[in-house]
Amino acid sequence: MNCTKWRFRRPAPETVISKDELAFRRPRVNGWSCPPGASQLVGWLVYGFLATISFGIHIPLLPRPWYHVAYATLGTVFIVHFFTHVAAVTVDPADASVRAKVNYSSPLPLFDRSKQPHVIKDQHCFLCDVQVGPRVKHCSSCNKCVEDFDHHCKWLNTCVGGRNYWLFFSALVSALVGVLLLFTLILFVFVQHIRDPHILRTAPQLGALPGNSTWLLFLPLAPIETSSAGLLTITFIALMLSTICLMLLCHLLCFHLFLFYKGISTFEYVKLKKQEKSRKQELECRNSKRPSKTPQNQENSIDCEPTKYPSSSNLVSKNPLTFRLSETLCSEMESFKKSVDNDKFRYGTENKTRGISMSVIQNWKASNEEDYPSGSGNSLPETQDPLGSSIMSPNRSSQ
Repeated sequence: MNCTKWRFRRPAPETVISKDELAFRRPRVNGWSCPPGASQLVGWLVYGFLATISFGIHIPLLPRPWYHVAYATLGTVFIVHFFTHVAAVTVDPADASVRAKVNYSSPLPLFDRSKQPHVIKDQHCFLCDVQVGPRVKHCSSCNKCVEDFDHHCKWLNTCVGGRNYWLFFSALVSALVGVLLLFTLILFVFVQHIRDPHILRTAPQLGALPGNSTWLLFLPLAPIETSSAGLLTITFIALMLSTICLMLLCHLLCFHLFLFYKGISTFEYVKLKKQEKSRKQELECRNSKRPSKTPQNQENSIDCEPTKYPSSSNLVSKNPLTFRLSETLCSEMESFKKSVDNDKFRYGTENKTRGISMSVIQNWKASNEEDYPSGSGNSLPETQDPLGSSIMSPNRSSQ
């Protein structure tokens, strides 16, 4: 396991890369700078498609009381989203020192993460060569320092920072409201076309057509005839597309509301997740390197069960003294257990279960009498019974 796969983000580069080793590219001014992003183009195409089918196909099919309400409501929401979206793309989110110094017509060193993972040290950007604020990050896509950096939005094709964050949030909310209203409108048309198509044929141009098999699109300016199956196909495609957009926008809005609640930015959230993952990996590495039992403890361990260590030849070859000691202790313990089971607590020489025999006690008595004569005033210490049941005096041991 690679314990250093994820590393904590540091504010300074480990090595300074010379400008000869760097690629050069012009910094992006805003989201309109070339080249346009693929997600940006997809977003504008979806916006144009939903606006066309809602105002050109489905709203003209509504009954007359709801006809003007739908035009006014959806029209207002789509216009608000259009202007907030354009403003968020147009505003330059760069730091004030970068906007004052950097000439966007001249190229700057390109921020390459493979060569220079960190470019800001002591609030100084080595690529932009300016002093920046504490919440500034150099964006590798825009190749400039962004004030209060939140994230690089691929749908706007520009960075979202302190200068355009509320424009981005307003565009997000207006897009969600517009798609929700459009989803309701398209679902109503789809259901009514199946249940009772006469409710959708209130326009004067549709009243002149016989039956329900022929429909007109883009009323009232440029009516185009189509079949009932064609209208249902267009409505179903629009319904699926609006459902996908609704789920994506709901997810994005809930995520930013969560960031509001936590009081952090998107970039800080990503850093916290990386640091948490790095700590987990380091903890796993420490646990994997920790040994369960050292070989020294295994050699010094004594076990009387032969099934746990069936091969005693390894112990004899490594430490014969330890093996003999363990064998003696095991035999003494087994004989003591047998004597306990048979209730044979005799104190004579025939009792082989005692750890210390009576002859050893008498020898100990004789040696102590030589060391401590009776005239010296030091009494001979009492001897405890080997079984721990009583205290034996010298007179008793001679009996």
